[in-house]
Amino acid sequence: MAVDTHQLGNLELRLVNDGGFRLDGGAMFGVVPKPLWERKKPADELNRISMVTNCLLVEKGNELLLVDTGIGDKNDAKFRKIFGLEENASRLPEQIRQAGYELGDITHVLLSHLHFDHSGWNAREAGGKLVPTFPKARYWLQRGEVEHARHPNERDRASYDPRNWEPLFEAGVVELFDDEGIPFDGVRAVPTPGHNADMCVVFLDGGEGDKGIFLADLVPTSAHVPFPWVMGYDLYPLRTLENKRKLLPQAAEEKWLCIFEHDPELPWGHLVEAKPGRLAAVPLEGDGRQRHENSA
Repeated sequence: MAVDTHQLGNLELRLVNDGGFRLDGGAMFGVVPKPLWERKKPADELNRISMVTNCLLVEKGNELLLVDTGIGDKNDAKFRKIFGLEENASRLPEQIRQAGYELGDITHVLLSHLHFDHSGWNAREAGGKLVPTFPKARYWLQRGEVEHARHPNERDRASYDPRNWEPLFEAGVVELFDDEGIPFDGVRAVPTPGHNADMCVVFLDGGEGDKGIFLADLVPTSAHVPFPWVMGYDLYPLRTLENKRKLLPQAAEEKWLCIFEHDPELPWGHLVEAKPGRLAAVPLEGDGRQRHENSA
């Protein structure tokens, strides 16, 4: 299985994912009517749309960073059925090996936030206990997100699983950050409230104007590029809207590489002005992917 690669200045990027899963389309698109969102993301008989967990490998010199870690392998049959996990999928550790690396090659793991579909491979079972999956990595976690994950409310408690972060603290491999996390020059995580209070997007800077952004759940798929297309899952939807208005026009103007973490058809691309005042995602030149626009 081929791994998508892209050279962003002095950063070498590789997309790896943890297989497909499904979430309710209504929840994924909030107040957007189904006849509009279903044109872009068709639903199954349970009203779920197809999604993936696109994670990002960033290599620079002797450093190898992984952004987010997918769903993992600690979930029971009920969970797998509810979320429609793809059977016999190539999972994240396998894809990292297909990209030419071993799990011990990763020097940093950077988490956009700690929801189950972003942090599942942080830890795995070995010798009857949970240990860090990436044994030589430092794990970068936003402090406020950790505090909330340990004391979630009724609305988002189901999104958190302590097995995905407590083993990291027990192993002493966590780097906590507040305003920004910089594992090395060219990679910078910044809290971007909306989906929750402390979710981060990750800015990539390869030098000489080559920039990118890992959008996490600010813009989970290319269909979510229009400003009002905001998830029902977001705890602070107006903050999501505010941050989209701030970041996406700049990304389009400066031709940033945009990574859509949950999009199976268009995992990364650029933003263009499809109509006056309306942005759309387009594939990278030469990859043959279909253009995604919205008419709503």
